[in-house]
Amino acid sequence: MADQAGVQINSVTKAFGDTPVLDGVFLDVAPGSVTAILGPSGCGKSTLLRIIAGFEDPDDGAVRIAGTTVADRSISVPAHRRRIGLMPQEGALFPHHDVAGNITFGLGRISRRHRESEVARWLELVGLDGFADAHPHQLSGGQQQRVALARALAARPQVLLLDEPFASLDTGLRARVREDITAILRESGTTAILVTHDQAEALSLADQVAVLLDGRIAQYGTPADLYRRPASLGVARFVGGTIEIAGHVRGGVISSPLGEHPVRNTVADGAVTAVIRPEQATVVPGDGADSAVVTDLRFYGPHTAVRISLVDGTVLELPEPGHGSVAVGESVRVHVRGSVLAFTRA
Repeated sequence: MADQAGVQINSVTKAFGDTPVLDGVFLDVAPGSVTAILGPSGCGKSTLLRIIAGFEDPDDGAVRIAGTTVADRSISVPAHRRRIGLMPQEGALFPHHDVAGNITFGLGRISRRHRESEVARWLELVGLDGFADAHPHQLSGGQQQRVALARALAARPQVLLLDEPFASLDTGLRARVREDITAILRESGTTAILVTHDQAEALSLADQVAVLLDGRIAQYGTPADLYRRPASLGVARFVGGTIEIAGHVRGGVISSPLGEHPVRNTVADGAVTAVIRPEQATVVPGDGADSAVVTDLRFYGPHTAVRISLVDGTVLELPEPGHGSVAVGESVRVHVRGSVLAFTRA
């Protein structure tokens, strides 16, 4: 079991020249947890990771690791003294070292027996028994990422930082490797902070997710809370697919061209944008003058995107499983299951 350490980020601000990157970021990462920092490219998430690691200093605010301040206006503990492990996007293995040499690179002078014991331990943990003598070019992308993780964990960091670690992997391999690495992190008990722009990755891997938009934490909570109760329309759009339609709320019920539906979140009466998750909506045969019309179909393999035009001219796009069950020109309506989200329109 690793030494578990929490991370507290208190009002961290950072700018490069006249360009603000982080604006008063707060974050509280529990010991032994896996936290994802989720955001689009350029939102400041990698800069925040570099500040935690000690590669950048914040302009203002403070960073604490295991209760000790490592960065503020007057303190800047060097990166090598923070007991931080880093797993970069490409893994960055040393090509001239074999797997054993990569894993033990940061351990300093240790006996041969200790070296062999450490290598065996970490290779067993990451599921690569028997690969100690292999070189990076002999490994698949997923195997290289496992070796990179073993190397990072072998140094027994208090906190492990993962910077888009699966981005370079093929789509099919990415899901399998991230599941494997998540299981390894759970078993090791290491506090981990993952930076990613991939919503599915963040929601499926992390205990807590911080959505970073425009340099600020827009929402921090469990994956389920972020998906079911996003704090804003921006968060709702970023953490999952949305079907959006104008409506009006009164007494916790929204009226829109799709009918009346209970509202899941708290919102004042008035004009709103309703947000329906794709899995809530189903296209069914139309049954009257209020029916919509299918205007386009696009096949994506697992689902077909069905574009429909409502009687008021509103255009919506909904996913239907497989080839879908409707045709262009067909009259349909949209059946919505459960409550919907609503956000006040400016």
